[in-house]
Amino acid sequence: MSPIYCGIDWAEGHHDIALVDQDGTQVAKLRISDDSAGFHALLELLSRHGDTAETPIPVAIETPRGLLVASLRATGREIYAINPLAAARYRDRGSVSRAKSDAADARILANILRTDRHAHRPLPADSEAVQAIAVLARAHQDAIWDRQQMINRLRSHLREYYPAALMAFHGPRKPGLDSPRARVILAAAPTPADAAKLSRTQLRALLKRGERPRCGIEAEVERLRGIFRTDCLRQLPQVEKALGHQTAALIRQVDAACISVAQLGTATEEAFLAHPDADIITSFPGLSVPSGARVLAEIGDDRERFADARAVKAYAGAAPVTRASGRSHVVVARTVKNQRLAAAGYMWAFAALRTEAPRTHYDRRRAGGERHTAALRNLFNKLLGCLYHCLQRRIPFDPNQAFPAPMDLAA
Repeated sequence: MSPIYCGIDWAEGHHDIALVDQDGTQVAKLRISDDSAGFHALLELLSRHGDTAETPIPVAIETPRGLLVASLRATGREIYAINPLAAARYRDRGSVSRAKSDAADARILANILRTDRHAHRPLPADSEAVQAIAVLARAHQDAIWDRQQMINRLRSHLREYYPAALMAFHGPRKPGLDSPRARVILAAAPTPADAAKLSRTQLRALLKRGERPRCGIEAEVERLRGIFRTDCLRQLPQVEKALGHQTAALIRQVDAACISVAQLGTATEEAFLAHPDADIITSFPGLSVPSGARVLAEIGDDRERFADARAVKAYAGAAPVTRASGRSHVVVARTVKNQRLAAAGYMWAFAALRTEAPRTHYDRRRAGGERHTAALRNLFNKLLGCLYHCLQRRIPFDPNQAFPAPMDLAA
């Protein structure tokens, strides 16, 4: 039987299906609803055209996520997530009129698999555990970014009328505006006038509700009283009161963001530590549980996903890319990469500098003329190659193997 290829044009309320054979002839088309009935109609259509558990029909679709994709992945078939920009280029191959329809787009996706299946990668066959870790690790990272945005908004707002709050909580060697101490006190005293009225007893009670400072409660009480009673520029009383109401609202949003970060962090840690790759990943210098979870979330546990270490380095943006044309020949950093993995890799390499072997490697690159970012990216490149090696062979990190001592040349 001639091979069959399936293309799905995804939409919010419905999906268009097209099946083509080896010659490019469309053998079936269908529009299904975005629900369980539509999914079963798709499976029935595939079954009528030779789909079996042993030889499932591959599917091309323009998104790697969603209930439809998750359900198709559960059937064990290969799913190809085609970039919409790439699909648009393929559309120009078949027509110069720029005509477009959902049914035609589904046919184009099916033909992409028919002609260039070898040039596209199927979605990795990651385990259910890794897929859950990916959801949690990405949500945790997003929550951290959201929290920082809220803190930046609060800081910018306080600068307009409440410089004493910034003097007390923001800056080097200060607890930070997101600390429990700052949030409790700013919620109780959202204006400079309220803060100046706080007694030692009230400050002591607020600090006990928030967090106990390392310097001691009494020392912190005196420090805060001195700051809050410092002569500063003030807004008009009614304006200051209105700004205080806004501060109270922002504090509630910061509280919610901090709670989200804490809860997602706990869930991510539990899911990551239960995975068999966790011990290997955390054996690497610079990889803590949160950063290790982010790395695992992006590379997955499908050992067939990457052909070799160079492939995973390119995916992470750790390996440079060469651009050569005529007499021009330049080597530059990659811009097309997994941005989350690249961000986690930068922090990984930076944290690894506290370990002797990675630090020596970094210093050697710097002494050779590389700038900080390039040397750090090279260190990430080396660590990522070592991680690929260790995961493939199920062995922990060995600094002597990863960073062997240079051999002395005989005189």
